[in-house]
Amino acid sequence: MMSKATNQNVIDALRQVVADSYALIGQTHICHWNVRGPGFFALHTAFEEQYTELFPAVDELAERIRALGALAPGGLANLSAMSHIEEIAEDASAEEMVAHLAKGNETLVTSLRTLRDAAGDSGDNETEDLAIARIQVHEKTLWMLKSFLE
Repeated sequence: MMSKATNQNVIDALRQVVADSYALIGQTHICHWNVRGPGFFALHTAFEEQYTELFPAVDELAERIRALGALAPGGLANLSAMSHIEEIAEDASAEEMVAHLAKGNETLVTSLRTLRDAAGDSGDNETEDLAIARIQVHEKTLWMLKSFLE
């Protein structure tokens, strides 16, 4: 059984992952909408696949917070203030967008590793498994984004 303090560490880490994930959805959306240039079709499609995958993942993460007895964060201003992911300029080039989203995914992987470790330390196998699965998704996304930049 998790102690209250340990449980709070997991909840705090989950809340951070929700905020960073939600910010990454927004950043991926803006890149999807504003990408242009020779790679438009491929990137427009890739960005849509990424934000489409992220949306139900955020829901699952927020519902895990609720299952642990806490409230999920919400509201754009609150999530923005909590997130470690910066915003991109609307007129960024395609390459800048890909590099920005790679950095955002790296930030999210860092938050997910913190969550994984907190859950592992607390014996919360379910949250640990959720974090590991999300790390795998974002590491694959990172591989694809970085491959584009080579």
